Amino acid sequence: MHLSGFKGAALALAAAAALAACGGNDDDFPTLNGAKPLVIGHRGAAGYLPDHTLEGYKKGIELGADFIEPDLVATKDGVLIARHEPNITGTTDVSQRPEFASRKTRKMVDGVEEEGWFASDFTLAEIKTLRAIQPLAERDQSFNGKYQIPTLAEVLDLARSEGTRVGRTVGVYIETKHPTYHANLNLKLEDRLLGTLSQYGYTTATSPVILQSFEVSNLKYLRTKTQVRLVQLVDANDIKADGSMDLTAPYDKPYDFAVARDQRTFASLLTPAGLKEVKTYADGIGPWKPYLISSKLVDDNKDGQPDDLNGDGKIDERDRVMMPATSVVSDAHAAGLFVHPYTFRSEARRLASDFKGDPKAEYRLFYRLGVDGVFADFPDHAKAARDD
Repeated sequence: MHLSGFKGAALALAAAAALAACGGNDDDFPTLNGAKPLVIGHRGAAGYLPDHTLEGYKKGIELGADFIEPDLVATKDGVLIARHEPNITGTTDVSQRPEFASRKTRKMVDGVEEEGWFASDFTLAEIKTLRAIQPLAERDQSFNGKYQIPTLAEVLDLARSEGTRVGRTVGVYIETKHPTYHANLNLKLEDRLLGTLSQYGYTTATSPVILQSFEVSNLKYLRTKTQVRLVQLVDANDIKADGSMDLTAPYDKPYDFAVARDQRTFASLLTPAGLKEVKTYADGIGPWKPYLISSKLVDDNKDGQPDDLNGDGKIDERDRVMMPATSVVSDAHAAGLFVHPYTFRSEARRLASDFKGDPKAEYRLFYRLGVDGVFADFPDHAKAARDD
């Protein structure tokens, strides 16, 4: 994908540089409404504790997250629980439970066959016997097996109670995972979600909740039923060596587009025309952050291979160089949409060479660009970069 927004790179970069030179005070952020960008605790505090656990969400709040983010899937008996995917193999200890060995199966998820154990084959009572694990091997594994899998209601209750405890409103930023997959199982997520939210009085644009999805049709449906804020997520498969976006299926387009044989891609949603359409049903966009500022590998010695910039014998994020900003943020703001990119991670191996191992340097770059919030695995780092 060759994003048309790159044409505005010089202007956007110049604006960011001017802002950086000005210094300014804590309130000088080029966001849509001039407010400080939000810190969104990605899956709780995923850098510290297993994803989507009450303990992880509480940790995220303690570290300063303005919102905590549960991803929702449905159980066999129709209860919404917080898991990153319908396939719970990598995020729970289900594979170690002999009583569930026979539940291992294969399912098609967004056109791709997956093997494992799936939430939709378990009742809530069975899910509650499982325990969460840390899905990334390089992160702390010492909390594996300690924490339950929470329901949406439990997450909403926690946000309220912890918000009261810390003396501020804590929002809940909810993703509907694989809506078409769930609809095909007669476990449609949207009405269940709205029913739960209505019990908390969360029905307006000022409610402390935001709903997000990588699909489009379910967001359009939600817009007809609620006025809570909605966000169109924007994905891709990878970043190519030259910094352009790799749009390989199934990460090339919203899955409901694929089902409908709609030729548009995720990148199509980020053109000025695409953003104008998004504004008809959503309040913001949640793009993968390279759509805003990408990075590239370099070959300065012209040997046809990427340069190992840090000399560690392997090529990873630390060998990439940041590119000029695109016009996506300014285009989105012009359309009246806020911008919440994902996912910011603090490990050195996940940071481009420009940042020299300092995650706050990456946050500051995106804050200067004008993002309205960030999805952070380490919410304390996002908050420090914003508030220091």
